[in-house]
Amino acid sequence: MANIRARHNKDGKITSWQARVIRKGYPDQVKSFGTKRSAEVWARNIESEMDKGVFVSRAEAERTTLKDLLERYVREILPSKKSQQAVRSVAKILNEHLGKRSVASITPSVLASYRDTRLETGITSQTVRHELALLSRLFNLASKEWGMALPMGNPTLQIRMPAQSKARDRRLVGDEETRLLDACAGSRNPWLRPVVIFAIETAMRSGEILETWKSDGDDKPRKITSGLMWTEIDPANKVATLPLTKNGEIRRVPLSPAARDVLRTLPRSLDGRVFETTYDAIHQSFVRACRRANISDLRFHDLRHEATSRFFERGFNPMQVATITGHKTLQMLKRYTHLKAEDLADMMETPQFQRPS
Repeated sequence: MANIRARHNKDGKITSWQARVIRKGYPDQVKSFGTKRSAEVWARNIESEMDKGVFVSRAEAERTTLKDLLERYVREILPSKKSQQAVRSVAKILNEHLGKRSVASITPSVLASYRDTRLETGITSQTVRHELALLSRLFNLASKEWGMALPMGNPTLQIRMPAQSKARDRRLVGDEETRLLDACAGSRNPWLRPVVIFAIETAMRSGEILETWKSDGDDKPRKITSGLMWTEIDPANKVATLPLTKNGEIRRVPLSPAARDVLRTLPRSLDGRVFETTYDAIHQSFVRACRRANISDLRFHDLRHEATSRFFERGFNPMQVATITGHKTLQMLKRYTHLKAEDLADMMETPQFQRPS
């Protein structure tokens, strides 16, 4: 039988109600509540779970806040990850909205409410999916590796995830490539045009090409990537070897004649970088070049989409393209691959695609 007793202040006024459940074979369970009824309900639930043999202690989950979990994740797990800035940003958002809650209080209904509120304020579904995915990783780590018992398991697995955002399919159309390169040639940043051509020819990510710096709010900027180095270029075999990519694996990227032409025109920098500029500088110059060329809704990352699609249009098969781009699965590759219907129609006119008579 649970013990429910009132707790008083020095004036004799009841300040809270303490419930204590003592059962042989289980650690004592003690918790305070604002009302006697709440204490009784909690005690009955604990006793019922013990009777059924499904009781899991909530003590650690109740005294640990989500902020505590996030800080431990950032301190112990994040340093080993390749992409850190995006996770830090997501962790900051989760801390602002849910950080003060105890882990035990984050139920499926709480997360469903959080999801709907974020979507109603105009946050994209993909952003909310990233936030819930980080929460899911946190809860899995807490229960499987950090020894924290979650009475209801991982609550993120019990709610509906927002629909996945439609993948961008922006390609260079018409004379946009010519206009873009002309605008890049007129940029005050002399590295812009060779960087754009190299990106279109190799499908390499911006961080694989350029030195990238990120700032975590008030912290000093940190170097995230060093960009492509001359020591990673093998002219004899016409290959660039990327030692550290987004998925953590080494990738060898074949260099097309146009990509090799770009490299031949570049001066050798003292620090060993192929492109002696940063992503931030290129990003700003790229935005201005698009404006001068009257090109709208084109991002630098869209050049990777463009390059990947061109590999398919040239006749490369999915495995060959994945080797170049570094995509792990065909499903991932399809998000970046948008073939032009008119080009496929032309392919159908070639002999190899004709139906035998």
